[in-house]
Amino acid sequence: MKKILLLSILACIGCKRNTTVYAPVGGILSQSDLKTSKERTKNLNIMERKQIEDWMKSQKTQFYPTKLNYWVDVNGFDERQKQLDDAPVSYSYELYDFDMTKIYDKPLARQNARFGHFDEIKAVENALRYIKAGEEITLLVPSSLAYGTFGDQNKIDNDVPLIIKLKLI
Repeated sequence: MKKILLLSILACIGCKRNTTVYAPVGGILSQSDLKTSKERTKNLNIMERKQIEDWMKSQKTQFYPTKLNYWVDVNGFDERQKQLDDAPVSYSYELYDFDMTKIYDKPLARQNARFGHFDEIKAVENALRYIKAGEEITLLVPSSLAYGTFGDQNKIDNDVPLIIKLKLI
């Protein structure tokens, strides 16, 4: 009995020593934790960019990089005239993974949304500033510009790059 108790205590102490403590969302991290997080994000971005570039090589459609670090199937896309911030936009989009598996059955849509008040993917809000009425474009988005390290808390896991088919209505 004493041996079991002693082994249990040692196991608990051993587990405690190797446990990484994470700050809560919005909490404070130490400088070393921030450095580790920054390095992880940088490495993840490099890996995802390589994977997306390899995927693009196998496609018939040509994709072009944008200034915000995603790709679009329209040449010179983010060199177009930007839409005004006060102009409302209505749009819909479908999400796919890089196996071209549709993530949600129905497209996600918003009517009369205003720039700066979006709860959307950063790349979607940015692309809406350059898309033309009735135009449908395809975005290739690294996870850092999609749902990032938390996912969408539903069907999209953390750190998942996405293919987004976006249409301005």
